[in-house]
Amino acid sequence: MSAFPSKIVLASNNAGKLREFTDMFSSAGINIVPQGEFNVEDAIEDGLSFVENAIIKARHACKKTQLPAIADDSGLEIDALNGEPGIYSARYSGQHGNDKAHNALVLKKMAELPQDQRTARFQCVLAFMRHENDPTPLVCQASWDGYILEEERGINGFGYDPIFWVPEKNCSSAELSKDVKNAMSHRGKALALLLSAFKERYGL
Repeated sequence: MSAFPSKIVLASNNAGKLREFTDMFSSAGINIVPQGEFNVEDAIEDGLSFVENAIIKARHACKKTQLPAIADDSGLEIDALNGEPGIYSARYSGQHGNDKAHNALVLKKMAELPQDQRTARFQCVLAFMRHENDPTPLVCQASWDGYILEEERGINGFGYDPIFWVPEKNCSSAELSKDVKNAMSHRGKALALLLSAFKERYGL
């Protein structure tokens, strides 16, 4: 059984994701280093699925740093919009990373819809690659179901959190504390699956 890597690159330059992953990985005792510390630019995400894009980003980070890498590709799927914004969540409004613009566009498109037609879910795919030519990347996927609100609520989190209603907590994702969100979110669940896969592969 091979040894678990002492350092893993996190293939993201998204500040919100970096905060969440740093918290979650550190609590699991895993040493991750953001790709920005190696001056690695974002990969070109030209895949047609969350899985493809996660692997593209992980492979890019491995190639640039010569280290193992973990990449996340995640986004919001809205049933009434045929799965939009999906893999285009970070650039839905045409302005990459402009959360306010993305949320405003979603709310505009759904303005007339009743709650039973506002179902949605966050999706997260994590890909771990030992090197850029890894033939068997670890891929873990998880989702988080909820509804789209009619207006933004809350100031925590990032992205679509202010318009995502969490029925179990009777609040928006942006009204959850960091620890509660990390425990129940799509990203938190995908990470739990990845840690389980690490235990199986590396005997952690």
